[in-house]
Amino acid sequence: MNAPRIQQEIRQAAEHFPNIETFSTPDGGIYIKAALQTSVGQMYIVAVSFVGYPSAMPKVTVLTPAVRHSTHMYTAGNICFMHPSYWNPAKHDLKYVLMQAAVWLNKHEIFKLKGVWPGPSLKHTG
Repeated sequence: MNAPRIQQEIRQAAEHFPNIETFSTPDGGIYIKAALQTSVGQMYIVAVSFVGYPSAMPKVTVLTPAVRHSTHMYTAGNICFMHPSYWNPAKHDLKYVLMQAAVWLNKHEIFKLKGVWPGPSLKHTG
C-alpha cells in the first residue's frame, strides 16, 4: 500500500466528492467512506479499501443501504465497478474509482426497477 499516494488522492477526490471520511485499519492501512447520490436521489455510503494499492484495484463495498443481489458484485460483497483487467495504476486513481462507483450505483437503480443491468458486461470470477 502506498500511503502517501492514497492521502494525496483522497485530497484530490474530496474536491469533487466532498463527503469523504478517512479511517485507519487495525493493521495500519487506510480506507475511506464516501456518500454518493444517484440521479434518482438515493444516497449510498460506500467504503473503499486499498489493500495492495496502487498495484491492486481498490475494493468498493456499499455499506448503506444494503445491496443484496449478485449482478456485478463479487462473492465477498464488493461491487464490480470495472473489470479488474482494465485497472491501470498509472492512469486510474481514487477520483476515478468513485466516479465508476457512482455509475455502478445508478445502474443498480435501473436494475432494481427493470430487472436488467444496463450496458455491457464482461465475464469474470470472484
